[in-house]
Parts: sequence; C-alpha cells; structure tokens
Amino acid sequence: MKKIYIVLSFTLFAALASCTKNVLDKKPLGIISDAVVWEDQTLIEAFLTQVYTEMSIWDNEMYMPGNSSQFWFMMYFINHMSDEAKANSTWSGNAYRLKFGNINETGTGGLLEWWERAYVTIRRLNEFIERVPNSPVDNAWATKRVAEAKFIRAYNYFSMAKRYGGVPIITKAQALSDPHEELFAKRNTEKEVYDFVISEVDACVSDLPETVPGSENGRPSRYAALALKSRAALYAASIADFGSGPQDGGVVGIESSLKNEYYQKSYDASKEIMLSGKHALYNADANKVTNFRNVFMKEQNAEAIFVRTHDDLPKDPGGNGSNYDFYQTPAPNAWGAGNIDGVYLEMAEAFEYVDGSPGTLDRTAIQQGLWTTADLWKDKDPRFYATIYTHNTMWKGAPLDFHQGILDAGGNLILTGSYQGILARALNGETGFGVLKYLDETKDNNTNIYGSKTDWIVFRYAEILLNYAEAALALGKPGEALDAINEIRDRAGIALLSSIDLNKIKHERRVELAFEGHRYWDLRRWRTAVPDLTRSFSGLQYILDYNTGNLKLVVINGVDGGAMPTFFEKNYYFPITPARRANNPSLAENPGY
Repeated sequence: MKKIYIVLSFTLFAALASCTKNVLDKKPLGIISDAVVWEDQTLIEAFLTQVYTEMSIWDNEMYMPGNSSQFWFMMYFINHMSDEAKANSTWSGNAYRLKFGNINETGTGGLLEWWERAYVTIRRLNEFIERVPNSPVDNAWATKRVAEAKFIRAYNYFSMAKRYGGVPIITKAQALSDPHEELFAKRNTEKEVYDFVISEVDACVSDLPETVPGSENGRPSRYAALALKSRAALYAASIADFGSGPQDGGVVGIESSLKNEYYQKSYDASKEIMLSGKHALYNADANKVTNFRNVFMKEQNAEAIFVRTHDDLPKDPGGNGSNYDFYQTPAPNAWGAGNIDGVYLEMAEAFEYVDGSPGTLDRTAIQQGLWTTADLWKDKDPRFYATIYTHNTMWKGAPLDFHQGILDAGGNLILTGSYQGILARALNGETGFGVLKYLDETKDNNTNIYGSKTDWIVFRYAEILLNYAEAALALGKPGEALDAINEIRDRAGIALLSSIDLNKIKHERRVELAFEGHRYWDLRRWRTAVPDLTRSFSGLQYILDYNTGNLKLVVINGVDGGAMPTFFEKNYYFPITPARRANNPSLAENPGY
C-alpha cells in the first residue's frame, strides 16, 4: 500500500479545529496510509500543514537544504548578495563566494536555490488539489483549502521563475506510468510561467476569505493572492521592459511589446487591494521611529497582508523555526557573535534627511575633527533609526559600542589590547552598522536559538503601494504614482515629493523595503545588477577619543576586502546545472552557462 508522511503533533488531535497559529508548526509522528488520509478532514489538514512547514522560502528567501547546518545563516544570504550588506560571519562564506562572481554552471551550492524542494512541494500540492474535491469533507472547507494550495503552488512557480526563467509547469501528481515526455518535461517559456502564476491567482482569489481570523494567522486571504499577482506581474513587466527579449526559444526573456499588459495586471491587482479597505499602512504611533519599528513587531496589524508565523518555541531546522533575530542582534548576543549583516555605508546614506535632501555624507568633511553620533546622523529619515543600528543606538537599555580603535590622552591611535580599562576594539565592528529591523529586544538570544516570536512579513501594504506606483508610472499615470509614494513618505515622516520618476520610485523601494529580501531581485528585474553590484562598497570606522568621548571617523573603502563584488550578465538567471540536466535531458541550459 502506498504510504505518505503526515506532519502531526500532540496538539493536532485536540486543537486542529481551533486552527491556532501553531497549526503551521508541526513535527512528524508517524506514517498513515494514503487511502485513510483522503477520507479524513483532520488528516487532510495535516497534509497541507506539511506543505506550509516546507515553505522555508517564505522566511527571507531561506532555502532549507538537506544539510541542516546551513540553517544558521540562510535567512541572511539574500542581504549579503545585494548592495545592502556584507557577511560579517565566515559561516556565510557561501554567499560571499557568489557575490564575487562565482556563479557557474554547477549552480550556487544551494544558496537561494529553489528547484528540488519546489518540485517536492508542488507534487504534494498537485495531489492535494486533485484529491480533496473528491473527499468526503465539508465542501466550503475543501474549496478554501484547495484555493490555499493553488496560492502556494503559484508562489512556488513565481519563486522559480525569478531564479531560472522558464521551468517545466507540472500540474498533476505524476506516476511512473506517465508518458516519457511528461515525466521528462521540457522547460516552459518564462512568459508561460508568469502567465501560469497570474492565472492561478485568478482561479483561486474568489475562493479565499477577505480576512483571515487571528486563529488562522499565516494562511492567505484573497488579498494575499492579489499581492502575489501584483508582484509577479510587475516582475514580468520589468523583464519585458528592461530585458533583452526572448532567448533560446523563450525559456528566458519576454517580448517588450507585452510590458504594458503586465504593468496593467500589476496595477489592477494593487488597486483592488488599495480600494478594498482591508489593509493600510501601519500608523498608530506618534513617534515615527517607533511607528516604523512596530510595522514588523506588532503582529496582525493592518499593513501585514501575508506572513510566515513564528511562535517563540525552539525548533530544530526541520520545523518552522526562525533564527533571524539570533545572529542579527548586536554583539555579544549569539554566542559572542551577532551583527551578521555588516550594513554598507552606502545603504546608510540612502536614507534621506527629513527635509528630503540626499542622505549622502561629505566623506572628506566627516573625517576631519571629532563628532558625536547625534550630530553625524541628525535629522535623518526616521526609517534610518528604525532599520539600522550603529554606535550609540540604544539596545536593551544601553548604547551600543561600535568603536574600533582609541585615541589615547596624547592623541595616539591604539588598535590592539586596551587603554585605561577600555578595549581597543568593541565586539561590533566591520562596517559600523547592523540591521535593527525585525529585532526583538525582549528575546533571550543566548538560550533560545531557533525560536522567534516575530512573524516574517511576506507581503505588506507598503510594497503594494510601491508596486502600484511603478506600474502607474509606466502606464502614463504619474499623478497616481506620486500620490502612492507620498503616502509612504508621509507615514515615514519625511518631506513629500513634488514630482516623480522611476529613479525616485526605486529609491523609495530601497529604503522602505530594506533587508526584507527585495533588493537583490529588484536589481535583477530592472537589469541594473551588473553596474549596481559590480563595485566596491564602504564602511565607517568609529575611533573613540579618550579625552572627550567623541569620535574620529574613518571611511573604510573596499570594506569587502581585496576582491570586488561582481555580477555578470548571465547571472540574471541561475544555471539549470548539469546535474539537473542529467536527471532530465529535456532541460535546456540558461544562456552563458
């Protein structure tokens, strides 16, 4: 008899009917026959729970490899691959290897990959979608759960398309007796994959609820599906707009003549969310810094459209655990490590001043004399203080220390040992900055490694406004684009814009969505990654003046070291790889590999 693994827990039998948020975090207890599963609503629910558990990709593009040791640093890879941050930990060396142009035909070594795991999940979803309508369960429940499955399947295919371009679209649970051409399917075109994602949303959106009750937090609403359509259609439009057109029969690339069709679909999906009144920018706190931090700390607020839930319970990597706020926290958290994302000075400078003037520092001037951090960062966009921590940022009731060097009483620079009982170098360092967004000051990171009680936001309303603005501008509606961007800037507490262009929209995305897993993919879809990522980046060294307690500043050029990050034209798509092509000879390789 065919067997399948079902993810259950001791709470499932007693509490499944309540559908608490913990229903998405289960551990396997046993093996149950295939025939029994599809006759029992509780077991069918558990089958779908398994799928939710497998979707590690929702956690900041985290790939869950067979080797669970990589779990420690996977959530940070996407930040290190972009122009947002470097990897402070040698454990993230895999990301660094690729950042310096080492993506080759053998693949990425698991980094950011979503192929084998995607198809395992797609197989489960195909079976679920086929079997549930014929199961003796409540019809309304079945309709909603099948719609969820279609949403997840669409998200998987979108995630593959942005990595590889066209991939085989498989919508049935295959059997070994199926025809050879189905078992060894060719790649669909990139256009066909994006069209499939959009059609899946259209097919499931009306069967999803308008709102998801708190007890089912982590499941999609119809606006989560529309958010996926908004994002996917915008990606397709960008590839048509900025790409080189179809290559190799269309397995990559989309005709430029189709760009407005996709911009319109993104625009329409975004506008439907905006007009629904079900979601809005979080704006409950008078203090703009606190307000922006709480976008990510206050669960189930109106801005969150779809989230990956976490419940503060320690879990091994095989579960739905998150350790984002373990290594991301300032040192000496995380076993004396922490500050894994060395935020670039360029990223810090991207945040404007509240009057709307550019945030770029005068690098010659700041290296003269002594400074306080209050003067250095005076009047910055409140999102800067809520997104990035640096020297003197308050953390757990005390200011953070990022000094790397001391000027003694005579003005001599000390870089090793200590002076007057003060270590020459604080534990935090590297670039002078870390990521504050999503960090929970109440968490004990020394005892709770895997557990996080902070939900990871997959879709939020601010992104919808940004998608809408980009699509509206492309469709010749600059007034609507300007209004959407200014809504975000007004919430942030920064001067409104009087005019709009694509560069201003790109800039707003960069600061609003910083460290949320968007930047790397945005640079790829805009086809600007070659110049934007093939360059050196900077850091800022704080040197403590013993006499005054103020700081001497030194700009660290080439903070990544001797080699320069490099992005090649072929890297706009990951390779299919010889290993996958050996398993399926029908797969064509991507250009350049």
